[in-house]
Amino acid sequence: AGFISCKKMSCNLFLLAFVLGMTGTFHYGLQVSIINSPAEYIQSFIHETWLKRYGSSPSAEMITLMWSLIVSIYSIGGLLGSSCAGYLCVQFGRKKAMLLSNIPALLGAALMGLSRLCGSFEMIIAGRLFSGPFVPAGLTQNVHIMYAGECAPRKLRGLIAITASTFSALGKFVGFALGLREVLGVEALWPILLAANAVPVLVQLLTLPFFPDSPRYLLIDLKDKEGCIKAVKQLWGDGDHLAEINDMMSEQRAIGGEKAKSVWDLLRDRAVRWQLITLLLVVSCIQLLGANVYSYAYSIFTKAGIPPAQTHYVSLGIGTTEILSTVLCVSVVMNICNGDSFFWVPYCSVALVFIFIMSFGIGPGGVVCPLITEIFIQSYRPAAYVFNGVVNWIQLFILGLVFPFLVEGLGNFCFIIFLTYCLSMAIFVLLVLPETKGKTMLQVKEEFNRLNYRGKKGYSKLAKKTEL
Repeated sequence: AGFISCKKMSCNLFLLAFVLGMTGTFHYGLQVSIINSPAEYIQSFIHETWLKRYGSSPSAEMITLMWSLIVSIYSIGGLLGSSCAGYLCVQFGRKKAMLLSNIPALLGAALMGLSRLCGSFEMIIAGRLFSGPFVPAGLTQNVHIMYAGECAPRKLRGLIAITASTFSALGKFVGFALGLREVLGVEALWPILLAANAVPVLVQLLTLPFFPDSPRYLLIDLKDKEGCIKAVKQLWGDGDHLAEINDMMSEQRAIGGEKAKSVWDLLRDRAVRWQLITLLLVVSCIQLLGANVYSYAYSIFTKAGIPPAQTHYVSLGIGTTEILSTVLCVSVVMNICNGDSFFWVPYCSVALVFIFIMSFGIGPGGVVCPLITEIFIQSYRPAAYVFNGVVNWIQLFILGLVFPFLVEGLGNFCFIIFLTYCLSMAIFVLLVLPETKGKTMLQVKEEFNRLNYRGKKGYSKLAKKTEL
């Protein structure tokens, strides 16, 4: 295709990763952070609308509840989309599933952009709901990571998949940047700010049709070897890729013609028991380490003592920090402090939040993206992404709904809850999770079989089948 005339493998792959990222993890990051800046204006809008409708002012608790619902309803949309992600990926392919997701994305942007004009804060809630089901992790965040990972050769699989984490961080940065008072963070422009998510959607609509579907999906699911070879050449160039194609064919033989598994199969099948346990615990780090509280970043910094006029710029620093952490991968340690006596204490707290975000970005924030692609073979992968999405969005909804009350009750000590989980997961990963770097899908599966069967008779039978 004329649009993809690059000769080098990396150019083709990174072009695809960029296009996927526009309504994949970038959109997720944008939606998480973009709601920060207009928080005060939206709450005022809720107050004014309520007063006009009912002739009385709503209570402070009611406004807090409506605001928490606006923030957390996004997760319910993500949950709905996650439930159908596996079906759409198998039925229509990774590429068409991504393109279909753009329809509700544009609808959500329109609802939020017209909410003030129509005098309805319910339209903001509905817009956030529609932005959740198919655009963020509901569908395209999962498909983004799966699609990118399946399109990359073994030596670049981790690198390409981890771009999902970079795009997520970039989306958060752009959301914070657009929320600055010098850009769109003023009362007159907050509807435009909320509707800004339509831009990356349009970028993907215009560019993704020029790219092929996943070579693994074409070969293993559709049994289209010719289409697979064509996709490989388009993405990787004209070199010798026979070894990679043979790996795919070995995986196809190991699956034995089985159709894509359901979530129920995933939950009850002993052959993937420890993969599922690892997925549940490690992916939970995204929420239960406390890093995804971006939607309340302004209130956190205000509680810490940062002047309101400076919170926009401090929040922008969070986005910058996460981008750097996913690119540089420098290890740091998180500490907790509390105090009100000195002027520098609030800024010390902010520095620790930055360190926390950096450590998150180089740890679970970056590693989780390629993990699911690498520990599940083709037949289980769609169901694994559905399970991941459902768990992820349930956790995000609960965290988004209760976090304001958690901060109100525990103050700075609320992060002790997340610290406890962090330490527990560090021990689990050290003892259980095998290394996946440079290994084929079947080699990783063999590593997990030692945990799944632990010397049982079924292990030897499965090992023989894998060798064949």
